[in-house]
Amino acid sequence: MLPGSVMNLPVQNICVVGAGNMGHQIALSAALAGFQVMCTDIDPQILARAENFADTYLKERVTKGRLNEEQARAARNRIAFTGNLEEAAREADLVIEAVVEKLAVKRQLFARLDAICPAHTILATNSSYIVSSKIADATGRPEKVCNMHFFNPALVNKLVEVVKGPHTAAETAETMLEVAGRMGKVPVLLQKEIYGFLVNRIVAAIKNEAIYLYDMGVASYEDIDTAVVQALGHPMGPFRLMDLTGIDLTYHVGMERYQETGDPRYKPSPLIVEKYLKGEWGRKTGRGFYEY
Repeated sequence: MLPGSVMNLPVQNICVVGAGNMGHQIALSAALAGFQVMCTDIDPQILARAENFADTYLKERVTKGRLNEEQARAARNRIAFTGNLEEAAREADLVIEAVVEKLAVKRQLFARLDAICPAHTILATNSSYIVSSKIADATGRPEKVCNMHFFNPALVNKLVEVVKGPHTAAETAETMLEVAGRMGKVPVLLQKEIYGFLVNRIVAAIKNEAIYLYDMGVASYEDIDTAVVQALGHPMGPFRLMDLTGIDLTYHVGMERYQETGDPRYKPSPLIVEKYLKGEWGRKTGRGFYEY
């Protein structure tokens, strides 16, 4: 992705709320594509790490010859970090929310954003499971609310799922497809909401079966990962993928779904609960199923 003009798009200023692993990479992707970006988080340490990541990443791209000095400097000048939500969102044409996967938190945030942002601003959630129809009525602009789901790592992974809820205007969905394309992504449009969207429904089926096989003592998680990589051609097995995306995310998504439906099928496995309670969340903590 190289910086360029976005003047032909209705979106020029983007606010990313949540500077964690997904949020800061989405923000930097947008800055590299030519958008003006504000990245915000309530945690000063997370925000500082995000800013340090941006500086380090851009320097590495120059060293590797992927960007020249001018391009890197221009991209860095287009992204700013702040702990003040109002400062970050008040001039945004698009807000991309990338906070914890808890519905109550997202609804509260979207209500605040609705009060802060200009009337034309699109409010998108990067949630991997929570559909925007559960959030839209917390705002006065449901037609401008949708899912815009990036995949981890957002700087590398090309796919973006744009999910059009029953409340989402066709113009909103079209704008999201254009923005994703300008960011160098490959967008796909879901014409209707469904839990887990496209990719995660498929991944969840594999993940759940992998956990079941491990819980039953059929094979070690290492051998299950090896089998999936070698036989199915996946870049990584389901256990290593959970380490990458975060075992805490697996836990929260399962608990949200279980509490919503009451269906015990969605309750996180005792294995996942144990890892979550131990703080062994994967790469972000240095230990999950594997050590990092």
